Amino acid sequence: MPSTIERSGKYAQDTWEKVHDSAVESYGEGERAHRTAFAALKHTHEKVGDHWEPKPDGRKGPSDDRALDPDAAEREGGTSTGGVDVVGHTKDELLARARELDVKGRSRMTKQELGEAIKKANDRATAQARQADAG
Repeated sequence: MPSTIERSGKYAQDTWEKVHDSAVESYGEGERAHRTAFAALKHTHEKVGDHWEPKPDGRKGPSDDRALDPDAAEREGGTSTGGVDVVGHTKDELLARARELDVKGRSRMTKQELGEAIKKANDRATAQARQADAG
């Protein structure tokens, strides 16, 4: 189980594990099973910093292009915001999160660009958490 999920709540862990196990039965162990599990997780959770949290207000649905169709993303490239819910959040909600993270240039960014900037901040938080876990 990826470390970001290990740092998440039981619901996120159970969701990822259940879908991953099923995907392994269908596709075998590997990248496709992981992609499938993350796509399912992105329907109920979003990445916040170094872990996954349930989407607010019980919202459900895909977070980004890759969560819409993980297999198509492999063929066509797709866009991933690493679990940042650009589909379910308004631009104002993404701007507020970017403000909290002190993202530079946020007022000129599109909704997709805000999601990508927040993803980068989340990736930094994950890297720091992994260093702390290792050290």
